[in-house]
Amino acid sequence: MVAKKTHAPNAVGIFENGVIRNSPASQLIYTMADPPNILGATQCLEMISVMSLLQSGRVHLGFLGAAEVDRFGNLNSTQVQGPRGIIRLPGSGGACDIASLAHRFVVLLEHKKERLPERVSFLTSPGNGDGPGWRKRVGLPRGGPSAAITTKAVLRFREDGEAYLHSVHPGIDVDDVVMNTGWKLKVVDEVQTTAAPSRAELQAIREYDKEGFWTS
Repeated sequence: MVAKKTHAPNAVGIFENGVIRNSPASQLIYTMADPPNILGATQCLEMISVMSLLQSGRVHLGFLGAAEVDRFGNLNSTQVQGPRGIIRLPGSGGACDIASLAHRFVVLLEHKKERLPERVSFLTSPGNGDGPGWRKRVGLPRGGPSAAITTKAVLRFREDGEAYLHSVHPGIDVDDVVMNTGWKLKVVDEVQTTAAPSRAELQAIREYDKEGFWTS
């Protein structure tokens, strides 16, 4: 919705449950199956139809969440080790398909050392595997992680497949990010400050998410 109102008016929203939208839902949606997401949709298909768009290379950018993201951008949303044993999580859903077949993907998560281990404890969705050339070796035709956007910083990925610190959010220092990352995070010579939302972006967000459910 924000993209369409600012820099990408021709963007098409694709949801893994089969909904395709050429215009944002008229009301805030909490899950992809909410009635406002169905009303006015361009198409309401079966899940396999949307996954076929991924397979044929027609999905340019995917957005994913994860419990863990490691140094090579691999994602875990299946299970983690908690203080009382293994904690089962929702699992892949369409995340593995998106991470495998979209032209690129972005992952969003809280920036904590336990959320950013050197290696994920369970590989749900592939990033760059164990390093350079891994995706090609295992037969993935395209894609990989473009960025990990955390609550402290933006990590991007080098040609060798490893994450590096690209920018820190306003009020966050580099040492804070490095200390709260589970591996020796590579840092560029001149770390940028993440750009604040523009006036147009803030207006679009506030008009849509009036109660601050997603953006408080």
